[in-house]
Amino acid sequence: MKMDSIYDKIVELRKDRINAILCTIISSKGSTPRKHGSKMIVTHDSKIYGTIGGGTLEYTVVSKASELMNSSVPLFISYNLSKDLGMVCGGSVDVFFEPISQKFKLFIFGAGHIGKSLARIASTLDFDIHVIDDRDDIFDNWEKNEVTLVNNTGEFIKANPADENTFIVIVTPSHASDVTLLKEYVNQNFAFCGVIGSKKKAAEIRKTFISESFATEEEFERINLPIGMEIGAEGPEEIAISIAAKLILEKSKLITE
Repeated sequence: MKMDSIYDKIVELRKDRINAILCTIISSKGSTPRKHGSKMIVTHDSKIYGTIGGGTLEYTVVSKASELMNSSVPLFISYNLSKDLGMVCGGSVDVFFEPISQKFKLFIFGAGHIGKSLARIASTLDFDIHVIDDRDDIFDNWEKNEVTLVNNTGEFIKANPADENTFIVIVTPSHASDVTLLKEYVNQNFAFCGVIGSKKKAAEIRKTFISESFATEEEFERINLPIGMEIGAEGPEEIAISIAAKLILEKSKLITE
C-alpha cells in the first residue's frame, strides 16, 4: 500500500469508527526487512494494510497491535531482530504503535441545558459522544454533527457497559434518575464518572451507597461528585465548561500514564 493510501485508509477508519493501530518503524539499524518510515495498519478484525517487512517481525507486531486494540495509549517498543525474534537479519527496529480510531467514549446522561452545552464543547475534544435522555422531543432542536443521540436509557445501558476508555457524565433533571444511573455504573471499570449536584447531595448519596452496600468507600472515591472543576461556575454554560475541564484533565492523565 502506498504512503498516501495509508493515510487515506486512516481517514476511512476514523470516519467508520473502526478500531485500528498504526504501526510505524521510526528508526532502524543494521540489516532489517524495511527501513524507518515503513507503516502498517492492523484493524480490530486482524486485517492488515501496508507492511513493515513481513516474516517474524511483522507477525510479532501484528500480535502486539491486536493486544493494544482497545487501548487509547500509544506505545513504543524496540526489537532486536536476532536476540528478540530469532531472525538472521541481525539489525534492530523501533516500532511506534499508535491507536488511530479508538476514541475515548463520553456518555452524557441528560440532554438539558448542561448536557447540550457539554456535548457541544466536548465535540471539539475528540470524544465519541453519546447523549442519552428518555424525554419526548428533547432532541428536536439539536444539531447532531458527530454526536449520537439516544432516546432509550435502559437499552443503552444494557448495550454499553463501561470500560477503561469510558467517561460518564450524569446530569439528568432528577435526583432519583441520577442515583439510578450511578448504581448502574459505580461498580464498573470506567475512566471517569461524575454526577451533578451540591455538596449536600454528594454527602447524602455517599452515605446511602456505602451504608446500603451499593459501593465500597474505595469505589465511591472514584466518583466525581459534585462534578466539574472548582472554578466558581454559574449557569449551564459555565458548569459545562467546568465539567469539560475535568474531562480534559482526566483524559490527559490516561494519555500520559
